[in-house]
Amino acid sequence: MKIIMLGAPGAGKGTQAKKLAAKYNIPHISTGDIFRANIKEGTELGKKAKVYMDQGLLVPDELVVDLIMDRFKQPDCVNGYVLDGFPRTIPQAKALDEALTKNNDAIEYAIDVDVPDEEIVNRMSGRRACVACGATYHLVTIPTKVEGICDVCGKELILRDDDKPETVLKRLKVYHEQTQPLIDYYREKGILRSVDGTNDPTTTFNNIVKIVEAE
Repeated sequence: MKIIMLGAPGAGKGTQAKKLAAKYNIPHISTGDIFRANIKEGTELGKKAKVYMDQGLLVPDELVVDLIMDRFKQPDCVNGYVLDGFPRTIPQAKALDEALTKNNDAIEYAIDVDVPDEEIVNRMSGRRACVACGATYHLVTIPTKVEGICDVCGKELILRDDDKPETVLKRLKVYHEQTQPLIDYYREKGILRSVDGTNDPTTTFNNIVKIVEAE
């Protein structure tokens, strides 16, 4: 079961990716995790990536694909994987497809967790984070016992800059310009499946499971 998760920032694709990985005992793979692991282990690919990252530069698509393909060779990927956060652009998707094809491999599902922009802004602007321990809450869905105070350590909660409406709208603009075209790309390949991400996380997950188990 080889899955790519798609969706705007705040749509909940990361949460769903983790739940899928746990249910089917396959790894949840993010490029950030791959970078950190290779740099920590001092691999050749990790050293190459570190050169770019230390300069504040984006790691080239070709190198990212090499890192991902290397990750796919690990024993825990024998039954598949859930790829989260990559590809983000059409060139990245094409580079990944070419690399997989060379290995007689292919992605089986590209699952789009679909949530309207307005809902995402409401969700993310309702998030609150603890300044001390980092615990996260939501004003509506995960409220604290005492308003504005962390349940874990009793410190103050803040609205992070990343979650402010103006920042969220900027991130959504970038998503629509760069990443949303992937939806059409995977639709044309016949592997796109969409789920309504406005439902609660459990309902959304159950709908994804129905998709991957029905085919």
